[in-house]
Amino acid sequence: MRWRALALVSLGINVVLVAAWWRSARHRSSAAPTNQSALGSITNSSRTNFVVRRQIFSWRELESTDYPTYVANLREIGCPEQTIRDVIIADINALYARRRASELLTSEQQWWRSEPDPEVLEAAAEKSKALEDERRGLLTRLLGANWEAGDIVSLPRPSQPGVVLDGPVLGSLPSETKQAIQMVNLQSQEKLQDYLEAQRAAGKNPDPVELAKLRQQTRDDLKRILPPSQLEEYLLRYSQNANDWRAQFGQLKFFDPTPDEFRAVFRATDVLDQQIQLLADATDANSLSQRKILEDQRENALKTALGAERYEDYRLLQQPAYRDAVTLAEDAGAPEAAKTIFQINQATATELDRVRADTNLTAEQKTIELKRLELEQLKANTLATGRDLPPEPAVTPQPAPPKTHVIRPGDTPGVVALVYGLPVSALRAANPGVDFNKLHPGDTIYIPPNGLTPSSGP
Repeated sequence: MRWRALALVSLGINVVLVAAWWRSARHRSSAAPTNQSALGSITNSSRTNFVVRRQIFSWRELESTDYPTYVANLREIGCPEQTIRDVIIADINALYARRRASELLTSEQQWWRSEPDPEVLEAAAEKSKALEDERRGLLTRLLGANWEAGDIVSLPRPSQPGVVLDGPVLGSLPSETKQAIQMVNLQSQEKLQDYLEAQRAAGKNPDPVELAKLRQQTRDDLKRILPPSQLEEYLLRYSQNANDWRAQFGQLKFFDPTPDEFRAVFRATDVLDQQIQLLADATDANSLSQRKILEDQRENALKTALGAERYEDYRLLQQPAYRDAVTLAEDAGAPEAAKTIFQINQATATELDRVRADTNLTAEQKTIELKRLELEQLKANTLATGRDLPPEPAVTPQPAPPKTHVIRPGDTPGVVALVYGLPVSALRAANPGVDFNKLHPGDTIYIPPNGLTPSSGP
């Protein structure tokens, strides 16, 4: 069960056993008689009562699935308390490290996401705290409240952080395999750092082809450790190609691939990406032609992996204008209207460019036409998202401007009243400051609103 931790005390316990045997032998030697008959008697007696313990020590005699029994067995053979504490702490730490690796759902396991899921982070933190509380509680019950003061082994504290190997695929790997993976990762990081420092010292930029070769060497080392399915899980989490896809999907903002989609894309493009990277700095015609062929193959592989509809989304989302249309549609609660809004915006942009380039329009006319197009675009987008247009503002009728009549020769109040279908009294009321007995040609009088408009002059 806990064979690894016991290696810490193997030497100490064997020394204790040898010392005990040596002291016992000395005691028997000092008490032995000198005469031959007595020596034979004691020898015969010793042969019947000697050999209580075997010389070959088996750790299985101490192990137990029950920790209190395990601690008691260690104490029974005289194991020092500090050693017992180190053994038990190391063993329990290893137990809970395995549990964390197999029971926690971490963001590293969601390799298809460009940003960690906040709910997963929160759940992982809660589960990790629960396991840590459980670990500390168990150690307190076994070793007493002050166990931490003598914690020499404690949790692993690597000088350089490794990769997280957890989840159903990588979390169940044997500890030897995990250590081998961490060693490959550490050596890979050291080689990369050495190369980057050498390039910096030489005043050169890193060569992308050399970087690709270093990554390929790491893959080759991992292939000797992991079978294909586990190697793919590792590469989905930590390879440069997978990181590039996460970054690209994250920039598209709304693509959000499913785990199956991300895996399909990675499988379809990974080998092609490796080959393209080895031609990164090619300048000769043959290499450039080969790289173009590989890039076309990669694009076709991507289209096949995603399917026609999702591939179209992927291509459209690379355009900022389409991402703006998706944002508008989602804000309106109608994500299905994104493509319609995009088409409206594209058509409006074309018309706006046409108006700006029209030399037959004055600046004022252009301003009016541009405002009209923008208003039409707003209306169309509103209808595309299923929302109602705001009501047109109510138009307040403006009062008709007052009608006037200029007195001509021969006009009398009666004639003017007859022309406009009004009684003379209405004319007098509408013009209180006019003396109708002294009208002269050229004078102006007001015609009340209910007056008729004459079709011809009098």
